[in-house]
Amino acid sequence: MKRRSVWLFDLDNTLHDASRAVFRHLDGSMTEYIARELRVPHEQADALRRDYWRRYGATLLGLIHHHGIRPAHFLEHTHALPGLEARVFTHAHDRAALQRLGGRKYVLTNAPRGYARRVLGALGLETVFDGIIPIEALRMFGRWRPKPDARMLRHVAVRLKVPPSRCILVEDTLAHQKAARALGMRTVWMQRYLRHNAHGPEVGVYLRRKPVYVCARIRSLQKLHSLHAP
Repeated sequence: MKRRSVWLFDLDNTLHDASRAVFRHLDGSMTEYIARELRVPHEQADALRRDYWRRYGATLLGLIHHHGIRPAHFLEHTHALPGLEARVFTHAHDRAALQRLGGRKYVLTNAPRGYARRVLGALGLETVFDGIIPIEALRMFGRWRPKPDARMLRHVAVRLKVPPSRCILVEDTLAHQKAARALGMRTVWMQRYLRHNAHGPEVGVYLRRKPVYVCARIRSLQKLHSLHAP
């Protein structure tokens, strides 16, 4: 990969094992929030959380659209996650690989900024990246457009002052890669944390296949150094 490339890294299940460390707690926190704010039974709240994630790509979008939930309130309360820092970790060789990787590097996540900063701090990666692009920044004309919204992915490239063809998205979620590749971005499918801890839309995905919109598959960030631009 050329040094002038711009790397866009997902956070959860890409830079750390979020299925093991975070998602169970986060799912519970969101379900509790929905039950409390909408005054519905726990089972119904959990069903809404899953349904909105499936339909909109993010539970938050469904809550905004159908219930008028205030995004900042939702993000603050669901991502408090006491004890988060003690549960996340990364491999030392992955940290070193990121530090050696040429080009600009950003975290592009559907999680809020405060959560992303906490995770990167716990991983010892806070100084590795040139910036964080959290869900709060994924808005256009007053509307929230998190990944995999293609319009927002194009807008991210514009903000970073590069054509999409110079962007490389490193992700665990195939839907996000499909949208990015359609814009001309290169895509890398991180599979390490999907082998035993798949979560959400990646449950049951056949890891040995490589969809046409995936440029490369990896199980370690070290492999990024051996990839060649198509």
